[in-house]
Amino acid sequence: MSTQEIRKQVAVALEAVNNKKALDVTLLQLPHESSTFTDYFLICSGSNPRQVQAIADEVDERLSKDLHVEPNAREGYNTAEWILLDYVDFVVHIFNAQRRAYYDLERLWKSAHRVTAEELLGKPKPVAAAEPEPVVVAAAAKKAAVKKPAAKKAVAKKPAAKKAAVKKVVAKKSVKKAAKKAAKPAAKKATVKKVAAKKTVAKKTIAKKAAVKKPVAKKPAVKKAVKKAAKRK
Repeated sequence: MSTQEIRKQVAVALEAVNNKKALDVTLLQLPHESSTFTDYFLICSGSNPRQVQAIADEVDERLSKDLHVEPNAREGYNTAEWILLDYVDFVVHIFNAQRRAYYDLERLWKSAHRVTAEELLGKPKPVAAAEPEPVVVAAAAKKAAVKKPAAKKAVAKKPAAKKAAVKKVVAKKSVKKAAKKAAKPAAKKATVKKVAAKKTVAKKTIAKKAAVKKPVAKKPAVKKAVKKAAKRK
């Protein structure tokens, strides 16, 4: 049987176990020195005996109907702990969790190559998009690093300028208010002083006038008294 036909059969078996939601599906391509035994191991697990048997039934049915291939041997179906379907060129192993951990076929055949579904079907791997050259990326990163702080500084300056302008206006207003408040008491004091000074001057003037008039009023009286005294003598 050609390699392409074997891979086709293995691909159908792999699709069957995935349809039944098998757990921990692994496909091993055995090394060349064991090729007389078989080429591939398809290993998977079921969560309970019914699922283990259902997976085995699906593989058997799909290969029989689609490719008219029957297993050369079928073992362990009734106990459903480890069902083995031997198709000569590949073997399907369906375990429950305990048996799979105990036999650990992956460790036993650690020299085998793990095959993906893409490799099995010969599909080309998706080509990753070409990455830009490191030099270009580094240059772009440097420019971005230089521009970003500048932009931040420009943004930071605007609020600072606005704050400074507001502070100046507030300071001017507060100075004017303080000057007005200071000027009002001073003006009041000056007005009071002026009024007091005027009152004092007026009082002094009145007193002077009174002092000047009294002697003038007294002189005629003195003269009269002197004249009377002279006459008496």
